[in-house]
Amino acid sequence: MQAFTYSGARFDPYGENDRTDIAAAGADHGDWPAPRATAPLAATVVLPGSKSLTNRELVLSALASSPSLLRRPLHSRDSMLMIEALRSLGVTIEEVPGDGPFGADLRITPPQQLEGSTSIDCGLAGTVMRFLPPVAALALGPVAFDGDESARRRPMRTTIESLRALGVEVGDDGRGALPFSLWGAGSVRGGEIAIDASASSQFVSGLLLAAPRFTEGLVLRHTGERLPSMPHIEMTIATLASRGVHVESPEPGVWIVPAGDIAGATVDIEPDLSNAAPFLIAAIVAGGTVAIDGWPAQTTQVGADLEHLLPHFGARTHRDGTRLVVDGGTGLCGGTQLPGVELDLSTGGELAPSLVALAALASAPSTVTGIGHLRGHETDRLAALVAEISALGGSASELDDGIELSPEPLHGGLWHAYEDHRMATAGAIVGLAVDGVLVDDIASTSKTMPQFVELWHGMLQQTAERQE
Repeated sequence: MQAFTYSGARFDPYGENDRTDIAAAGADHGDWPAPRATAPLAATVVLPGSKSLTNRELVLSALASSPSLLRRPLHSRDSMLMIEALRSLGVTIEEVPGDGPFGADLRITPPQQLEGSTSIDCGLAGTVMRFLPPVAALALGPVAFDGDESARRRPMRTTIESLRALGVEVGDDGRGALPFSLWGAGSVRGGEIAIDASASSQFVSGLLLAAPRFTEGLVLRHTGERLPSMPHIEMTIATLASRGVHVESPEPGVWIVPAGDIAGATVDIEPDLSNAAPFLIAAIVAGGTVAIDGWPAQTTQVGADLEHLLPHFGARTHRDGTRLVVDGGTGLCGGTQLPGVELDLSTGGELAPSLVALAALASAPSTVTGIGHLRGHETDRLAALVAEISALGGSASELDDGIELSPEPLHGGLWHAYEDHRMATAGAIVGLAVDGVLVDDIASTSKTMPQFVELWHGMLQQTAERQE
């Protein structure tokens, strides 16, 4: 398994001691001192692959009619949980040499028949707990699902009820959450079902990914009043289309997936644009420029919205070849006052922790809405952000569908990550401008970006003065 180096400390992102190893690489008793920005930046950052794309392509490769190759995939806890889960269902997944800086490529060979009689550890990965139950229903035999303690609080009733509507036997003792078990019969009839996916677009994506393998395909109707993170569903539809499965949507909230083969493919995984958020925001706080290399010209990733969202905070953005560049001017640390903002993040809620952390440093009130569904993510992100900003002297309060912030000076202290990678990186953003911020669990970034500490320090070392 690929291992990474953090300031001389060897770190295996899939090992049991990953948190201890990161702490040894720079944190004191597990509390990581978030570094302060001391000069304007002139940094270029290369990021690991997209978690959303890697895990979708792993699922499609496991269900395909021939082998696939994923080039420059993400290697992280979430992707490893997906890999091990698919292997337990009989899928062959091999690491092969590639040209990516963050690990090997992956060759995936699907089995003739998925195998049950296994258990799947979902960890805290929503893509594993929502994408794999419909896949496991195609296996022969029982499959048990469980995960981290925090995962047992994440909503799963929609997945469980949708499987029952498809004729799959599921046992959850009425919890509507992990742990649960299903009994795969080797096939799923499919047909037409209706679900309420208001809590997560992953409920829709999980069904769409497996639907081509259902005997009758699938007609899926969403019955809820809202559907968050539509770009993630569009990403799922695009990945299916690239493998020869064309999903029709005759009206909003309705998807028709024909039964048929899923083609094997060689797929280049884009860098994770949502994980670009803290790095690009660093230019606004520290001043200077930060560029993300390999920014795609066209993408379904919600992180692409950063190009248009960050100018609301006074930044300038531009494309430079394959790079997206954010110019923060003199930056907050150089005396620039950040304006307040009013943002609707209903299509890109995963960007909210980073943008709320930035808004907490602004000199005018801000409101971020469209993110009520974040209460059901790795943690209740709305409550967590309000608690941590308030604990450092800020003024933040929850709305029904968002967060309201008023300008107050922040001071140092302990920033809790709540086992949530995006809460951890939000603390790093605050620490750029505030002395004495400690993030209690920076190792939680291993969920989607095991190299965060190394990349963060590397970015801060690329200052404008050093470039002159």
